[in-house]
Amino acid sequence: MIDTVDKIDTLEIGMAATYSQTITDADIKSFAGISGDNNPVHMNDEFATESQFGRRIAHGLLSASFFSALFGTKIPGPGCVYVSQNLKFLRPVYLNDTVTASVTIKGIDKEKRRVFFDTVCIVKSKKVISGEAELYLPK
Repeated sequence: MIDTVDKIDTLEIGMAATYSQTITDADIKSFAGISGDNNPVHMNDEFATESQFGRRIAHGLLSASFFSALFGTKIPGPGCVYVSQNLKFLRPVYLNDTVTASVTIKGIDKEKRRVFFDTVCIVKSKKVISGEAELYLPK
């Protein structure tokens, strides 16, 4: 049987989803390999010790990528397409920090099939990333 319910009609302002992950050395090295960002502040303990952060930090976009995981698997869900995302990096994320990414629907344009979100990443009750996203939801 074919599902005839339009996914966009099931969405409401205020709906939210979260995803948490603890950042490991392997995560940082894998992300560096995929992105090509081998900045020593992420990769080299000795270099990072002398940086303003005092130790290695995770790539900001590693934590921000958790938003994509939420969009593609939870809300709006499979088939959605990113239109835009803005980000403010407020604090560093260190190895072994647990990042909790949250997305909350703040607007829906059913005619254009766009869903607008507030996005935030939290570590130890402090915002490390804030932003907004727009997703397209095909029929």
